[in-house]
Amino acid sequence: MSDPLLSVRGLTVDFQMGRGGLFSPPQVLRAVRGVDFDLTPGRTLGLVGESGSGKTTTAMAAIRLTESSGGQVHFDGTDLMTLSQTQMRRYRKHLQVIFQDPYSSLNPRERVGAIVREPLDLMDVGDPAARADRVRDLFALVGLRPDQMALFPHQFSGGQRQRISIARALATNPQLIVCDEPVSALDVAIQAQILNLLRRLQGEFGLSYLFISHDLGVVQFICDDIAVMYLGEIVEYTDRPTLFSKPRHPYTAVLLEAAPSLARRKSRGYKRQGIVTGDPPSPLNLPPGCAFASRCPQAQERCRAEKPLLQDTGAGKVACHFPL
Repeated sequence: MSDPLLSVRGLTVDFQMGRGGLFSPPQVLRAVRGVDFDLTPGRTLGLVGESGSGKTTTAMAAIRLTESSGGQVHFDGTDLMTLSQTQMRRYRKHLQVIFQDPYSSLNPRERVGAIVREPLDLMDVGDPAARADRVRDLFALVGLRPDQMALFPHQFSGGQRQRISIARALATNPQLIVCDEPVSALDVAIQAQILNLLRRLQGEFGLSYLFISHDLGVVQFICDDIAVMYLGEIVEYTDRPTLFSKPRHPYTAVLLEAAPSLARRKSRGYKRQGIVTGDPPSPLNLPPGCAFASRCPQAQERCRAEKPLLQDTGAGKVACHFPL
C-alpha cells in the first residue's frame, strides 16, 4: 500500500466562546478533539456524522483554512502546521475545495470564465497567454460549453454552478480536493450527475478526495474509506464495505438505521440496533466517559465513567467498550 498523501495526527481545534459570567474564566469549545486519519493517493475518505460533529472543521483545519490548536498534518511528507503563511501559499495549488452551496460560493459580479481563471492568476500557474485555453478545456471537462464562459452565475442552474465550482477547483491541477457536502443543495437527479463527474475526474487525474457528508447514501456511492465523527472525535474508521455490512459502533448503526437514502432490509441480515433518543451533551461540558453514552441503547456503567479509545479491530478502528 502506498504512503498516505495526507496524514493527520492529534488534530485539535478550539474556539474561544467568551465568559460564562462576569467573574468566570473564558469558555473554550473544543470542536475537534485529537483526530487521526490517513488519506491514500487516488482514494476518497468520507467524514460523516450529524450536524455539529466537527466534519467540516476537521477538513478545513487539515488544509489550514481553519486555525488548529494542536496536532500534525503531513501532506506529501511535509508538516503543514510548521509552515509560514508564505510557505503555505505555495501548497495552496495542491489543496483545493468544492464548497457546499453553489449559489453563494461564486461571485455574482464576475463572469464564470473569470471565476475559473482566478486561481491560475492568483497562484501564477502556467503561462498567462495559455490560461484562457486552460479555462476552455476545464469547461469542456466538466460538461459545459466554452461560449458559457461569458455568462454570470445567476444564468446557470444549481448543478451547472457546481460544475463551475469543480472546474475552478481543478484549475491548478491539485492533488487533494476537499468536497464539503458538494451535492447536498442539489436535486437527487443532479446529485447523481455530479457524483459521477467527480468519480470520472478522480479516475482520469488520480485525485484524492476528502469528502464531507451527512448523507450515507452519497458516502456509500463515492467513498473508499469512512471516518464516523461524533462531537469532534472519530468513533469508527474503516473501509466502505465493512462499515455498511457490519458497523461496530452503536452510533454508526443508528446512523445507518436512520438514513432515508439507504434500503436496509432484514433479508440482508441487518438487525435493528435501536433508536437513539435525547440530545447530545453540550460540547462545553462533556461527560467523563463516552460522549455517546447518554443516547446509546447499549450503554453500561463503564461507558459513563471511562472514555473509550479508538482501537484497531482488525477490520477497522472503533472507539467503544462494547462494539457490536
